[in-house]
Amino acid sequence: MAFSKSLAQRIRDALVRRPGIVEKKMFGGVAFLLNGNLLVGVWKNLLIVRLGSVQGEKALRELNVREFDITGRAMKGWVMVEPEGIDEDGQLDAWIALAEEFVLTLPAK
Repeated sequence: MAFSKSLAQRIRDALVRRPGIVEKKMFGGVAFLLNGNLLVGVWKNLLIVRLGSVQGEKALRELNVREFDITGRAMKGWVMVEPEGIDEDGQLDAWIALAEEFVLTLPAK
């Protein structure tokens, strides 16, 4: 299954005015990097969100959220949000904001 082009476009639209964003094809989907660090991405029809360990653990308690695991080995601090968890633009914006809060703590690459 190819990645959701409509979700990728929604992310592009949400990030259009943010400086330091680069789009890159990764893991059979598309990723959006902030200052060289992965911020969010799309894999199949799921939103990938980089949150760090603490926020990532909290996020796993939310509905429609699961560990980021596409290889059989989950990545700590990363989650995948199912389509039902990002139906509305406000939901998507909230996930992007959480990811940005964490990624801005990382050194630029």
